[in-house]
Amino acid sequence: MRVVFRVDASTQIGIGHVMRCLVFAKKMQENGENVSFICRKHSGNLINKIRTHNFNVFELELLENSKIDNKLAHSHWLGVTQHQDAKECIDILQSKEIDWLIVDHYSLDEDWHNKLNKYCSRLMVIDDIADRKFQCDILLNQNLGFYKHDYKDKVPNSCKLLLGCYYALLRSEFSNLREKSLEKRRNTKEIKNILISMGGIDFHNKTFSILQKASNDLNFVIVLGGSSPHNKMIKKYANNKKNIKVIIDADNMSQLMFDSDLAIGAGGVTSWERCCLGLPTLLYVLAENQRKIAENLEQLHAVKIVDNLEENLKNILNNLFFWKNMSEKSQSICDGSGVERVIEWLK
Repeated sequence: MRVVFRVDASTQIGIGHVMRCLVFAKKMQENGENVSFICRKHSGNLINKIRTHNFNVFELELLENSKIDNKLAHSHWLGVTQHQDAKECIDILQSKEIDWLIVDHYSLDEDWHNKLNKYCSRLMVIDDIADRKFQCDILLNQNLGFYKHDYKDKVPNSCKLLLGCYYALLRSEFSNLREKSLEKRRNTKEIKNILISMGGIDFHNKTFSILQKASNDLNFVIVLGGSSPHNKMIKKYANNKKNIKVIIDADNMSQLMFDSDLAIGAGGVTSWERCCLGLPTLLYVLAENQRKIAENLEQLHAVKIVDNLEENLKNILNNLFFWKNMSEKSQSICDGSGVERVIEWLK
């Protein structure tokens, strides 16, 4: 089977879309499928990272003074019009026989899908926000709180909807460590080790503002993406603190979560990783498209959305029952085996 992903990362978009597509792609690659990517060369792209996983990447140039659409809320993320992007992708795909084109991009809707459908046998969309129309055979939304009625009149009647955390695209290292992690949570007597992970970019440097409120009585591990613009400053700050460790581009996130008693983090894909390992979280909503997911998680008592970090942290440190309840609620949301379930629908 020949599969192509159309997905971007940038300082504006973040890295989550590419990272979840990589999980998906690697599992298909393990199954013997031929997988490639199409990515635009935005500032903060992850093209080189994708290539380190032995995938071919077709690069789309970042065009200066290019026109952009204003049709969609996230049209500006694309950097060009949908028509221009479609034309460039068609130039790449027209000589190939593509079984599945998988699209993970808020800037692309049915206009783009209709143009590209002619150049692939089937088309799949990965979405989070249900804010536009799609022309696809499968649509995956791995988030809480989305139902078939959210996509009413937005997808063809023949489209298969894969909705909810049952289909969350997590690396196998999370499901492999799940039982051991849940056992550790059951036996935890003290909250001492805190993981701070504010996304791969953390453009507004929320990490630093959190560290300003950090207690010397706790141990902190800071995870930052290589494209984050504030890495040097955070590392310099941490050099003077024995209880703060900074890791850039962590390749053992499951182990870091396992070793932690509490996470302070952003929404997005990593929410399901924390849930899989039963890691309680004080959650920041850093983008409007994360709000619904965050509120659904809080409603289930799986996270606490931060309104006052010092107060929120004090409350959870002094109330182990609250912490354990959050761990139990979060672990019931995602078991980490979603990628295998999604692949079954592609066969």
